[in-house]
Amino acid sequence: MTPITERREIVVGVDPDQDGHPALDWAADEALRRRLALRLVVAVPPAHDTQHVDDSPRHTARIAAARDALRTAEDGVRARAPEAEVSAAVVDGVPARVLAALSAEAALVVLGSRRLSRVEEFLSLGSLVVPVTAQARCPVVVVGDAERTVEDPPYLVVGVDGSPSSRAAVALAFEEADVRGCALRAVAVREPSLFARHPGDTALDAERGLLAESTAEGVREHPDVPVTHEVLTGSPVERLADAAEHALAVIVGRRGQGGYSGMHVGSVVHGLLHRAPCPVITVPAR
Repeated sequence: MTPITERREIVVGVDPDQDGHPALDWAADEALRRRLALRLVVAVPPAHDTQHVDDSPRHTARIAAARDALRTAEDGVRARAPEAEVSAAVVDGVPARVLAALSAEAALVVLGSRRLSRVEEFLSLGSLVVPVTAQARCPVVVVGDAERTVEDPPYLVVGVDGSPSSRAAVALAFEEADVRGCALRAVAVREPSLFARHPGDTALDAERGLLAESTAEGVREHPDVPVTHEVLTGSPVERLADAAEHALAVIVGRRGQGGYSGMHVGSVVHGLLHRAPCPVITVPAR
């Protein structure tokens, strides 16, 4: 994975059926923080023309709606970040595939969340969150639309499990904390049964050592970022979501070899996409 600082664009998936203000606002603010360009994209699935169904009129209507959505999105971004470099395009193709392809050269992909059910998330043609998160070559940010309170002083949460993707998540978390001027909470979560196999504090000491080792490079490279280490017991999804209740975002690795691995995006990542009250940033291994 190319470091985020070597890529110039933040790609934002604009959904014509969704109020995209939270995701657009997040992307505009991030573009200003990192001095990156914004690329707003609406992908429209191709028309199907068979002897039974002609989808051309519906396809034309979708393109018109996509253009309207892009104009509204671009106006909103320019009002919020007038100095940002912004481009916008309607692209022909299945939305998830288009955005996954664009991720190969992007610094970040930013999506809004419609809070679809798990069945809808997997089966809907327009579904973006799970397939893009699973396939993207860069970090993906999913921004919900719920009103929430951010704690003061502000902080980010990063999940740590020692996997390659977790190390990439920690590196990005330090970058984000540095450009935002906020604190970072590094959290390791283990199921209770794992602790039960070890007498005394052996397992806790091992987790504390993992946190110290995982954050050591970030501490050296970003000495101004306040960092705390926390070892929590319970469900990783619930504990990370609770830790991020009033956070600016929660950051976790995906497709790693540790606790966040699994089919598609992994159970913890998938759970956080549905459960976390704040933006969720998922990071592939470098």
